[in-house]
Amino acid sequence: MAEAKKTATTAKKATATKTAATKAVKKEAPAKKTTAAAAKTATASAKLTGATYATGKRKDSIARVYLVPGKGNIIVNDTPVEKYFRRPVLQMIIAQPFNITKRETAYDAVCMVLGGGLSGQAGAVKHGISKALEKAEPDLRKVLKAAGFLTRDSRVVERKHYGVRKARRSTQFSKR
Repeated sequence: MAEAKKTATTAKKATATKTAATKAVKKEAPAKKTTAAAAKTATASAKLTGATYATGKRKDSIARVYLVPGKGNIIVNDTPVEKYFRRPVLQMIIAQPFNITKRETAYDAVCMVLGGGLSGQAGAVKHGISKALEKAEPDLRKVLKAAGFLTRDSRVVERKHYGVRKARRSTQFSKR
């Protein structure tokens, strides 16, 4: 009986210290998040004042693109394009709108991409850059439209259907 009382009191003390520690952590954590978020938005808004905005889409990916007059730097999700898209093919896809319009060093692009895989994200960034270039310089529309960069690639994965293994794959047939 005495041992049971000792374990109960030690358990109460342990839970009391744990709750005090978690309360202290919870009080400190939101303050850090808000200051970091405020600093991030302040730098982003300071960088992007006077930017041309466009949204690009491909598959399940959505890219928000801001074009700012600059030296040709492309930043995707706060990372240089060479580090975010490591495959040279994807880097080439993203640079196509600048290459075809001969504006490689005229603009900096700041992109935020959500959803999908890397290939879809690269296509969404390319679509967004093309639309932003067209907004910034309407004379480029003819060149971009002829290359097919302003057209949204609307192919999306088909949904799974009821009673079927995948979108179109039926269940395996058993003869016996």
